[in-house]
Amino acid sequence: MASMTTPQHFDLVIIGTGSGNSIPSPDLDDKSIAIIEKGTFGGTCLNVGCIPTKMYVYAADVALAARESDRLGVSAHVDSVDWQSIVSRVFHNRIDQIAEGGEAYRRGEETPNITVFDHHARFIGPKTLQCGDDIITGEHIVIAAGSRPVLPEPYASTDVPVHTNEDIMRLPQQPQSLIIVGGGFIAMEFAHVFDGLGTEVTVVNRSEKLLRFLDEDVSTRFTEIARERFNVHTGTGTALESDGKGVRLTLDDGTVLAADAILVATGRRPNGDQMDLGASGIEVRSDGRIKVDDFGRTTCDGVWALGDVSSPYMLKHVANAEQRAVQHNLLHPEDLRAMPHDHVPSAIFTHPQIATVGLTEAQAREQGYEVTVKIQNFGDVAYGWAMEDSTGICKLVADRASGKLLGAHIMGPQASTLIQQLITAMAYGIDMRSFARSQYWIHPALPEVVENAVLGLEW
Repeated sequence: MASMTTPQHFDLVIIGTGSGNSIPSPDLDDKSIAIIEKGTFGGTCLNVGCIPTKMYVYAADVALAARESDRLGVSAHVDSVDWQSIVSRVFHNRIDQIAEGGEAYRRGEETPNITVFDHHARFIGPKTLQCGDDIITGEHIVIAAGSRPVLPEPYASTDVPVHTNEDIMRLPQQPQSLIIVGGGFIAMEFAHVFDGLGTEVTVVNRSEKLLRFLDEDVSTRFTEIARERFNVHTGTGTALESDGKGVRLTLDDGTVLAADAILVATGRRPNGDQMDLGASGIEVRSDGRIKVDDFGRTTCDGVWALGDVSSPYMLKHVANAEQRAVQHNLLHPEDLRAMPHDHVPSAIFTHPQIATVGLTEAQAREQGYEVTVKIQNFGDVAYGWAMEDSTGICKLVADRASGKLLGAHIMGPQASTLIQQLITAMAYGIDMRSFARSQYWIHPALPEVVENAVLGLEW
């Protein structure tokens, strides 16, 4: 019988190297810190999520712009797409180097108080972890273990190669045709990427609406646009087979779809279920998230959680904000800072781009607000004329009583940038009744879409 490893004790143990890797600061240089990462340093966003996907999105945007240039009186075309060059630009030239550099830094002489462990961590007792052959205890433990793709049946148990966001961007060659299962933001971003680069894209979604969690007007308009661009089928996959050249997916209505490859993007699951949390008295919510209070504390004293593993928002900027809050709370237990979950924005880098913050119109009405609503078309402002835009909208939802902005929903070029001034307005409680005329709006720039939307609110 093997002898029990002598536990190694640390002042702070951090599980995960996404946002969790930013917790160590000069204020913690006098503390012994363990960092545990079984995968690649940097977490989901850096390696397989928001950063590399947007690098692919940008390439797709450029290619698609050439295809759509006729409406501007410009004849352009894409001669070819060098998939291998794109992969190299994104990963070999940038992402992989950042990940490797981050790990080397944490293992190097510049952070002598930090020890890195590269095995899976699971709890075997209160604030006690098994990590490979090592037993690790911590005065404080921060769980920042992220999330992973969900593979429902028939995709979970098939022998046919099924891709997720974690490997689709590193395919050895670009597929000529691709089935994408899902209608959320990951599915739609990849649909844009592959279609923009010339792949024939087929989308399979359970409901008629795509991006159905968005405001009704945005979701409806986007679905119409997507159905014109992609082959969209409503249904559920029942069987997945290989046909020698690629895959064949059978839907519940009997439809059979064929493609070179298949991508499943049907959501993500917090990784807490892989960590034997109960051994440390850490409770989990019904949806799988680790239960934390307003300050990031779990139900086990001294154990904290942040990011996808516990947060109601699976967004990198939220994980970063939660990291800053937990870092502060570790350093200042007498002055705890709440998790910053007010006015959380998000963006979807499809074509057209989408950004949103706050309540949808339906949510605002359900909460009892007397709302004023304005939908402003991009095509009604001068820069929209320049772009010949026919699909972009800015929808604002405000409270008639207070003048406060309750929600903003933008679909169109530069939506993720245009939304920022509205995030600011919500964060600082600015009265929309004076917002438009209390500042200049550069003419004829695209922010005039927002200006006109604000002016269009009826009080």
